[in-house]
Amino acid sequence: MAVSSPAESAAATKNSTPRTIAFSSIIWPTESATQRTEAEIDQAHKSLRRLILTDPYDESEATQLRATTWKILLGSLECPAPYYFDLASRPQSTWYPKIRNDTFRTLATDSTFKQRVHEDMLVRLLESFVWRSHDLSENPLDVTDRPYDFTYVYEFHCPLYVQPTLEGVHRGLKLLDECLKIVDRELFDYLRSKNLAAEIYAFPSVLTFCACTEPLDQVLQLWDYLIAFGVGLNVLCVISQLYMMRDRVLAHPSPMALLRKFPTLEAREVIMLTNVFIRDIPKSLYDKIVRHPFESHIIDK
Repeated sequence: MAVSSPAESAAATKNSTPRTIAFSSIIWPTESATQRTEAEIDQAHKSLRRLILTDPYDESEATQLRATTWKILLGSLECPAPYYFDLASRPQSTWYPKIRNDTFRTLATDSTFKQRVHEDMLVRLLESFVWRSHDLSENPLDVTDRPYDFTYVYEFHCPLYVQPTLEGVHRGLKLLDECLKIVDRELFDYLRSKNLAAEIYAFPSVLTFCACTEPLDQVLQLWDYLIAFGVGLNVLCVISQLYMMRDRVLAHPSPMALLRKFPTLEAREVIMLTNVFIRDIPKSLYDKIVRHPFESHIIDK
């Protein structure tokens, strides 16, 4: 499926900022992607990642370019409408009651999210995900070679996070403890003195890739970064949030009272701190961070 037509490209760049033009030149190259060499495509991806670091989207750009940018970075440019319509039109799955019992809680206090995303949209997407998973288990040879946008992240980039045992989540929490011990030993020791391991205070943030912390626009900026550089880095993003509140945590006799709800997310500061922490992490540990969402038993290697 083509990403966009030249006409759409021209419309996208009309009256745009230099940053928008830079994004558009990557997403809508003047030459057909089939005429570009592998090295040129790789360089375009590097440029796109660099722009995400140096020039985050503003709201108007996000609406226009974010979805396509994610598709390019994930390597998933197709989502055939007939297949999605087939999934969405199937009978209620056995998971439907649990889905309905959960969707109303999704970013429940974020008014912007509630205005833009109706609960029925979430239900429809999650039900489609359930049926997609059913298709994979019933007919793996028929569907596993077809990546679809709405499931690609979970199927290929963090499949261990959606296992019934939440294997990837628990491994991410263990890695969080390991990393915190290295980058901020004082904070790690204080939390341990209060019997607080990552499993207790960081489970929601690791499970949801920080989507449990408002506001939505900051979550999406953080996800731009995670999709560009690897969703496993969310482990360090959670540590960055801890570091931003460390003085209050260290001064509090019952730090869990603060950690039950993290402060409002500030994506750019979290990303900057995360990049600093990456330099402090041993290469072997960094490798585990990157691979733990999709490689089983990575912690034991």
